[in-house]
Amino acid sequence: MSLFDFCLLAAAGALAGTLNAIAGGGTFFTFAALVSTGLSPVMANTTSAVGLAPANLASVAAYLPEVRQNYRRYAALAIVGALGGGMGALLLILTPASAFKTLVPYFLGLATLLFAFAPHIRTLGAKRRHISGSGLIGRVLEALVSLYGGYFGAGMGVMMLASLSLTEADDYHFINAAKNVWAAFIQVFSVILFVVWGITVWKSALIIMISSSIGGYYGVALARRIPQRLIRGFVILAGVALTVRFFLS
Repeated sequence: MSLFDFCLLAAAGALAGTLNAIAGGGTFFTFAALVSTGLSPVMANTTSAVGLAPANLASVAAYLPEVRQNYRRYAALAIVGALGGGMGALLLILTPASAFKTLVPYFLGLATLLFAFAPHIRTLGAKRRHISGSGLIGRVLEALVSLYGGYFGAGMGVMMLASLSLTEADDYHFINAAKNVWAAFIQVFSVILFVVWGITVWKSALIIMISSSIGGYYGVALARRIPQRLIRGFVILAGVALTVRFFLS
């Protein structure tokens, strides 16, 4: 690995850790950086998932009071996340590399659109929460999001918030804790499969693990001084650029 590649992965990991703690969208940057170092889209996807997994586990620890208080509801999400994440990861393993490369720009475009319209999606979900059938729709979405999270993962957090807005109360900490627990189980079970199948570049994953943890811990204070609208705009522009780049490649 060259010094440039090392610095690129370290910077992408630190940025991803910071963004995921504030607004989400960090996977865009670790995935793009890993592809830039020469990894195939499949290897970049799995290595990014492994590298960012510890940061999500740390987020669960920060919400232990909420987890203890609502463990039954979170347990249901954990089961859905584990099964869906494992199935999504297995589907990725069985997908030909050429087919996955073809799907990447569509996934990136979908994640970018969801990220751009996330506030409106959550508002719409809150309005429809008490409509008959919203609970069932929310459960179906939870299963689909878990499958997507194990398969690709970019934009997964936005999808989670959208589905949770259909079924849960307007308690920010409850929903955020639920999202973190859910994401942790999706990633843990998908990462186990990626590691068992040997489709992870550990040197790159370790750089992202360390830098994303540092970014998530120290970068939050700096990021809070920047208006979230600017942060979201930056992530959306990056998502658009990556989508175009992979469509043209």
